[in-house]
Amino acid sequence: MDEARAREVLAAAGVLPGPAGDARLLALGENAVFAAGDLVVKVARDAELLDRARRELDIALWLAGEGVPAVRAAGPEPLLVAGHPVTVWHRLPDPVRPAEPEDLAALLRRVHALPAPSFALPPRELLGGVERWLRLAGEAIDPGDAAYLRERRDGFAEAAAALTPQLPPGPIHGDALPRNVHIGPGGPVLVDLETFSADLREHDLVVMALSHDRYGLPSAAYDSFTAAYGWDVREWEGCSVLRGARETASCAWVAQHAPSNPGALAEFERRVASLRDGDETVRWFPF
Repeated sequence: MDEARAREVLAAAGVLPGPAGDARLLALGENAVFAAGDLVVKVARDAELLDRARRELDIALWLAGEGVPAVRAAGPEPLLVAGHPVTVWHRLPDPVRPAEPEDLAALLRRVHALPAPSFALPPRELLGGVERWLRLAGEAIDPGDAAYLRERRDGFAEAAAALTPQLPPGPIHGDALPRNVHIGPGGPVLVDLETFSADLREHDLVVMALSHDRYGLPSAAYDSFTAAYGWDVREWEGCSVLRGARETASCAWVAQHAPSNPGALAEFERRVASLRDGDETVRWFPF
């Protein structure tokens, strides 16, 4: 889904007070995210994501009831418009500063202290999207690379199922990065709730460990995260398994953009080569 297609869906949804062409594109990935006036609208890539969109709205309502600072939905149900799930959200005030790792850690502590909600949260299917992303990549990527990632997926899925956690399992964010924290006038707010799950709390902590090891997060910033949370997941013997699973998923996620973006293809090939070589020092770049 490119921006033009997303704007077509946005216009057909009819959820904005003004023309869809005037909405500002904030992000384009699994979702196209637009802002206009007091609203933010998310247009998902395909109909397969409808259940996830519906659950994200339920999660927003649950977090509001629990007093967790998080983005709030402006509509109770997703729309399905031309095969694309569409959800509408209240727009947050402009940020007062960038989010820092310790801001994320403070919110994770609150989320990790929550009991299970009244509705079922799925397990964190970290590797569940790999097949769909590789299918979307199609012939743009080397078939050998796709087969390699499928093999890694199966191996890490089996290894992850056998892990013994250090922390009690329960609700997690699922994509715990500072980019998913918004610092408004009232303080840190959690956003992008679509990967909320019930699983090992360690999933949320491995994300930042990988940010340090692969994406260049400075050691001081990572240390501020572990200090604010109160534990470093790298001390846990299962860390390498969840890290490997997330690396596999991250490669496949980039692959879906390869057909239309040469930069995505180059990044995909860099990532796969580093995994094949077993070189954990190769720098990956956010996409």
